[in-house]
Amino acid sequence: MNTTPATTDNDTTIRQFLDLFALKDATRLAPYFDQDIIFENYGSPQIKGRDAVVGLWAGVFSAMERVEFTTLHQAVDGDIVIAEQLHGLALPGRPLAPIKNMAIYRLRDGRIVEWRDYTNSEYARTLM
Repeated sequence: MNTTPATTDNDTTIRQFLDLFALKDATRLAPYFDQDIIFENYGSPQIKGRDAVVGLWAGVFSAMERVEFTTLHQAVDGDIVIAEQLHGLALPGRPLAPIKNMAIYRLRDGRIVEWRDYTNSEYARTLM
């Protein structure tokens, strides 16, 4: 793979973005989103716009005691970042549930414009 500055920047951008989830502060995610971001968690309706996506994560963060996202593998091709991730989510009083996830991001000018998550929701429910 030929590593270009854009590739390195997009790789770093997504890794830094994921590190923020442990802080459980959705407002810290907002600068990473394009105003017109489209977020899709496979099987759920699309969420459009920065404010709506930030609001979604604010709700998740308020429901969870802990949130820890880890990148297992990540590949970058220009503005596309594909990441195999482990989403650690813990409801209050419950252990951290390790939920495997595949995420595809499309970035423009250093911001996420499209984000698709692919998770086996039924399996995730059994872990939580």
